[in-house]
Amino acid sequence: MGRYIGPACKRCRRVGIKLFLKGDRCYMAKCPIEQGHPVPGMHGGRRPRLKDYGLQLQEKQRLRLMYGMQEGQFRLFFQRALRARGVTGEILLQALEMRLDNIVYRMGLAPSRRAARQFVRHGHVRVNDIKVNIPSYKVKAGDVIQVRDAKRSREYAKAHLDAAESRGWPSWLNVDKSAFKAEVLHVPSREEIAPVVNEQLIVELYSK
Repeated sequence: MGRYIGPACKRCRRVGIKLFLKGDRCYMAKCPIEQGHPVPGMHGGRRPRLKDYGLQLQEKQRLRLMYGMQEGQFRLFFQRALRARGVTGEILLQALEMRLDNIVYRMGLAPSRRAARQFVRHGHVRVNDIKVNIPSYKVKAGDVIQVRDAKRSREYAKAHLDAAESRGWPSWLNVDKSAFKAEVLHVPSREEIAPVVNEQLIVELYSK
């Protein structure tokens, strides 16, 4: 399955929750979820009643689409979480949250994860003063993420930092807005991530 290039809001309507794919628009009253738009399709007026497998699949789709990943890449993250020690669902959430593109989004350097991925791919971000252009790069506790010292890079970041500050930064990030950088204080716990999905259903789906 190739990259999806259709309307982002249609995906939110399909899974029934906000996936925050459109940046600032997701916080406005014009958001289709806020307005109560129906499920897309000919029979969009009603949402079908899902059985166990359908609920598990829906939770997986919600998490995968929220982080903007293809199925193969998402499954790889799950397999790594399954091999690690600890609670598989929580480890999966932590691995997704510690991706470089997600941290750039959490810092507020880009309005959405998709925009953050492009920001990283174009070489605007440095990790521990080293240029990194891999969106899936695994950031560790103690790493410092900073926008490169270039006018074009910092102008783009500055345009979104104010909105991020008004919403508040995660407690596990120490953001220095004036320096366009942040330090990862620790790997976030499940409570700090506060997912909108039930990750245990995803574990059950892939364990079949």
